[in-house]
Amino acid sequence: MKVEGQCHCGQIAYTAEVDPAKVTICHCVDCQILSGAPYIAFVRTDRFKLLHGEVHHYVKTAESGRKRLHGLCTICGTRLYAASIEEPRTYSLRTGPLKQRGVLKPTRRNWCDSAQPWSEDLSGIAQVAKQPG
Repeated sequence: MKVEGQCHCGQIAYTAEVDPAKVTICHCVDCQILSGAPYIAFVRTDRFKLLHGEVHHYVKTAESGRKRLHGLCTICGTRLYAASIEEPRTYSLRTGPLKQRGVLKPTRRNWCDSAQPWSEDLSGIAQVAKQPG
């Protein structure tokens, strides 16, 4: 499935081909701290194209010991993806910046030992349709 994404300020835009069957909720502590949004879609380098903008990268060593490349906008700070250091690179795209995020329903959950206990059932939490005036 072709997706289009951009950072919050619009400085960075990209397209990618993702497999909707591989959309994941990642409960790892890094995802909780860095983005507040645990939804990711996986895509290979040859299916990811930066259309404009410059992505800032930094490398973080994961709990597993593997190094992960993190990409974000230098202007607004939107976290766009994490990626493997090794080639061929695989990107874990954050679904929040994707225009098609509403149709990318997660099919798997990772790092469940790190999940917040309340994330299992959100049915009892009050809902507000939009910000009150």
